[in-house]
Amino acid sequence: MLEIEIESRELWDEKNEQFIHTVGTNGTIKLEHSLVSVAKWESRWKKPFLGTQRTRAETIDYIQCMTITQNVDPRVYPNIDARTLQRINDYINDSMTATWFAEQKNKPISKKKITAELIYYWMISLGIPFECQKWHLNRLLTLIRVCELKNTPPKKMSKKSIGAQNAAINKQRRQAHHSKG
Repeated sequence: MLEIEIESRELWDEKNEQFIHTVGTNGTIKLEHSLVSVAKWESRWKKPFLGTQRTRAETIDYIQCMTITQNVDPRVYPNIDARTLQRINDYINDSMTATWFAEQKNKPISKKKITAELIYYWMISLGIPFECQKWHLNRLLTLIRVCELKNTPPKKMSKKSIGAQNAAINKQRRQAHHSKG
């Protein structure tokens, strides 16, 4: 969860030639980047959240979808400054886990669009409880990937790969024991 504070400001409206007093918060706003937030945003914008460039309006709306604090005045969100927006983006991009994956070479990059419904499908098929829909999205996606990896049988190595691996092991052993074979 991320907590932000948006302060009230006084701005000049050039069109109407008057001061505008923007509304700030009386404390902090709590945000949660979760599957619930993504599903809410996708239902409004009718496009995938992941892998999509977003306009400022779409980004501000997503921040509203992330908000778990009750009764926040909607006029607060357009007043989010660049520094706070950067904090929110850093939070969204944080892995939120100690788990990491060794990237496989020559693995094709999927062009498939990932939507909230697809993630819910993965959760159901892998037996991940629905309480996890409120986790940080990156942590949930990491759990899904771990489940997929653990449920996938190991790949059989080709004879050529087995031979190359054995040759490398034998070479290491010969060097370690100072022998010729």
